[in-house]
Amino acid sequence: MRPLWILLLLSCLGTPAVTAAPAPGDVPDHFPETVLSDFARRVARERHLPEDWVRKVLAQAHPQPRILQAMARPAEALPWYRYRPIFVNPSRIDAGIAFWDAHARLLDRIARTYDVDIPYVVAILGVETRYGRHTGRFRVLDALATLAFDYPPRSRYFRHELAEFLSLVHEESLDPLRLKGSYAGAMGGGQFMPSSYRTYAVDFDGDGVRDLWDSPADILASVANYLHAYGWQAGGPVAAPARVQDPAAKPVLEEAGLPPRLPLGSLLQRGVHVEARIPEREPAALLALEDDGGTEYWVVFHNFHVITRYNRSPLYAMAVHQLAQAIRAGREHARLDDQ
Repeated sequence: MRPLWILLLLSCLGTPAVTAAPAPGDVPDHFPETVLSDFARRVARERHLPEDWVRKVLAQAHPQPRILQAMARPAEALPWYRYRPIFVNPSRIDAGIAFWDAHARLLDRIARTYDVDIPYVVAILGVETRYGRHTGRFRVLDALATLAFDYPPRSRYFRHELAEFLSLVHEESLDPLRLKGSYAGAMGGGQFMPSSYRTYAVDFDGDGVRDLWDSPADILASVANYLHAYGWQAGGPVAAPARVQDPAAKPVLEEAGLPPRLPLGSLLQRGVHVEARIPEREPAALLALEDDGGTEYWVVFHNFHVITRYNRSPLYAMAVHQLAQAIRAGREHARLDDQ
């Protein structure tokens, strides 16, 4: 059977089913007391948090219908040819070059410390928050509570993240009512969910605080640490354009998927032509993207899979890759012009 990830990319993705958001006048100002009470009791017990404190925090969470509406129309639901221009465009490329130049020495230190490639750290920030400029306008508490209690398709996941958020703000002495982020509760320049914040955020500037909003050092190092933790291979291939002309390549589409498993040589033998010189033993997968009027093929490698651990969407990973390559090329071109 053709893998689901291929099928999703070959067609315009459908939006997840959610209950229609109620009219503004019908929205309660708070969540049901019984729901909050049961959740607070369990979280306090399992995470050794003061139950009174947990209750007081949760009592100040407010349902946000706009968040449910946003969940129903994610950018990843677009076909590739409409998704790409959102993130890979001259404005974002130029801003990425300027950001790299402004933080070049810091990025060099981070690359050496975490053994990652600078363009991809920069590109992730570019895709996530336009290099830290747009980190979100929803209260994180409201976003996570709304999705935890009013979004059945993923309530289990968001209840876990809400519990992680409570642990995070308690451990780090953060104000749970002031932190703002995305409609999904992602925080800071790198848009870390609470569980990722607790696990991968680092205090790279050494001031005793893991600050993912205002410290470029902490933000960039935390993204690098995340990639490193999932096995980023510095200097390794990420993706290469491919052509699929031989009918014998069809079985590859049926077998391929993430993480890459087939040696690149196996894909080549089955009629996949790769426009790059990469060792044939390198594990690879074939990615099909919906272009305007056709199908765009890429061969992707381990590092591409690592990017999908940051965000599961192959569209996201490809946007990061192409933005990273464009930023690198643009910066190198500018430096040559200056010589």
